[in-house]
Amino acid sequence: MEEAFQPNEFEAANADQLGDLLQKIADHKGCGTSGGSGKASCGTSAGPADMAPEVWEKVKNHPCYSEEAHHHYARMHVAVAPACNIQCNYCNRKYDCANESRPGVVSEKLTPEQAAKKVLAVASTIPQMTVLGIAGPGDPLANPAKTFKTFELISKTAPDIKLCLSTNGLALPDHVDTIASFNVDHVTITINMTDPQVGAEIYPWIFWKNKRVTGVEAAKILTDRQLQGLEMLTERGILCKVNSVMIPGINDQHLVEVNKAVKSRGAFLHNIMPLISAPEHGTVFGLNGQRGPSAQELKALQDSCEGEMNMMRHCRQCRADAVGLLGEDRSAEFTTDKIMEMEVKYDIDARQAYQNKVEEERMAKVEAKNAELQTLAGEASDVCILIAVATKGSGRVNEHFGHAKEFQIYELSTKGAKFVGHRRVDLYCQGGYGDDDSLETVIRAINDCAAVFVAKIGGCPKDSLIAAGIEPVDQYAFEFIEQSAIAYFKDYLGRVNRGEIQHVVRGDADIRQGAFIEV
Repeated sequence: MEEAFQPNEFEAANADQLGDLLQKIADHKGCGTSGGSGKASCGTSAGPADMAPEVWEKVKNHPCYSEEAHHHYARMHVAVAPACNIQCNYCNRKYDCANESRPGVVSEKLTPEQAAKKVLAVASTIPQMTVLGIAGPGDPLANPAKTFKTFELISKTAPDIKLCLSTNGLALPDHVDTIASFNVDHVTITINMTDPQVGAEIYPWIFWKNKRVTGVEAAKILTDRQLQGLEMLTERGILCKVNSVMIPGINDQHLVEVNKAVKSRGAFLHNIMPLISAPEHGTVFGLNGQRGPSAQELKALQDSCEGEMNMMRHCRQCRADAVGLLGEDRSAEFTTDKIMEMEVKYDIDARQAYQNKVEEERMAKVEAKNAELQTLAGEASDVCILIAVATKGSGRVNEHFGHAKEFQIYELSTKGAKFVGHRRVDLYCQGGYGDDDSLETVIRAINDCAAVFVAKIGGCPKDSLIAAGIEPVDQYAFEFIEQSAIAYFKDYLGRVNRGEIQHVVRGDADIRQGAFIEV
């Protein structure tokens, strides 16, 4: 059952020229602005040459702040913060729920002490786990005593792990000093509006100064506090990612203004996510029929904002107890009962040695991509296509089509291969047999793609994909994704130029909301 927000002792104690500004903020954070758009040069796919050394150290192995890192490094969330101080029309927190993958959902809540033990167990088992985040299932700063106690315990026992928190921002200005004192270098703020009239359609109420506030007044308080907190964090050199939920007909057009507002206040990344609004989730938007965006609507909005600042496109809208690489969830391996029986030996040196090998693989991937990109030098074409890739991680084409629970989406052009998103899908192969109904949902999820890269694929799904105009490609099995994608695109252009195939603009695609979750 959802817990109502109750103020605790910690809250009670705490209750008693634009261009020059942008450049100063960017310089303070180690990101110089460049180009006509003023866009900061550091971003999700940037490397050490694109940013100050201290910023690179913060993002190089953070899977949420670096698109490149998310292929190689894992994160975990601990569910120590059950209470929340606002209500969102897209949120319904669920406990003891193992078959949904979305924010606000957990299978079990933890005490700070249990969370610290779990972090050690996960980090010892998954040496590429580099980040610990607290993201709910409520709001971490509505549960500050539990949140900061957890950070305190982990910083003592696992000092090599980066600490993060995600917040709605209402209580953020009151806790910035504490956040900085715990060396929390990454904070995510969910900002869905800067116009209170828009906010009133998203937030029914907030809990502010020991009372419930509603409507436009509530939204005005919330947006003021969010932007104030963002400014306070960036002034202290803390990297901030802004999450925004795209709600068609409510804030989709307004998010362009949100993008400008958070950039001007020093946000490092902007992550525009699709609304999850299936009726079975029990949210207000889900029950009243509010639709989420299509794949191309989401991409168009992200593209339009990218000229202003760097966009995050690899977010998986994780559960509040997610464990593993982005796109996978290994939380079932680390239930409280299991971790309490484990003998945990936390070996920082062994973890570092493993991560060094990960870095070698990562550098090899980058070098291979750059070498392949040189083969496109001099090519002139306006052709641009999307491809879907079945992968288990490590930046390789290494997943069987029938076993894929998501596909990563890349945009290919003469500029190279660019990661632009992912698509959850229903599992096609279950119990050794293909499911025709699931195959139809997979095709709809990647319908805008010209090809799908897989490690292996059976004859039946291959024929169905070809009939749908999607080319199944297994010739790059276990090779690096971007290197293979560039090679494929060069061949694709050659076939178009020789008249062997006709380039066509693909249709739109679905963003799946009830996709398969392994339990």
